Amino acid sequence: MWDFAIGVLANGKTTIVNAATEPEIEDLANVLNKIGAKITGAGTKKIVIEGVYKLYGFTHEVIPDRIEAATYMIAAAITKGDITLKKVVPKHLKAVSDKLKQCGLCVKETENTISAKWIKNLKPHDMETEVYPGFPTDVQAQWMVLMCLLNGNARIEENIFENRFMHVSELQRFGDDITIDGKVVNIKGVKKFSGAPVMVSDLRAGAALILAGLVAEGKTVVSRIDLLHN
Repeated sequence: MWDFAIGVLANGKTTIVNAATEPEIEDLANVLNKIGAKITGAGTKKIVIEGVYKLYGFTHEVIPDRIEAATYMIAAAITKGDITLKKVVPKHLKAVSDKLKQCGLCVKETENTISAKWIKNLKPHDMETEVYPGFPTDVQAQWMVLMCLLNGNARIEENIFENRFMHVSELQRFGDDITIDGKVVNIKGVKKFSGAPVMVSDLRAGAALILAGLVAEGKTVVSRIDLLHN
């Protein structure tokens, strides 16, 4: 993101190689181009920025948050619910939607909506986080909660960030059977969660703990929720 900000007003040409390809990167480039920047290649591994001298005002509608949408879809799976998300971009969520379909969740898409409905017992599936368009690391914790509730075993491999399993010890407070082996988590599904006092370590982990609390028997108290507001 900062490479864009610096390159837009720099003299000459700036080339970013091995760039991130997430939809948010392309959307940012669209915004900057609207205000006078000259950016090409956003959404690919190579982005080229031609420096300009001045930027202008603009009007832009930010793309929907795919991580929030994915969290709601997983919430429907966890609570055996039925949800319809409007004003989303289904192709941005394909990796998550495909995995949920493999588990047995009924997922249907239109041009700008996704519905997720529990209609039968779900089956666990292994998952590996990848760069876009693969399964997003920001949905790893939420996915883990779902796998903990399904009958059978599941394997999650975190390939984007190191030490992104801080939520595991908190999920274990609910009675989950989770073991960590390097960048891999092995899960044995349990029949139920028991309410527990838990603590948020980061935004996505906090979302996972709240999802777990939705279906846990008894009271769940989530601490450090200020991290959920940031």
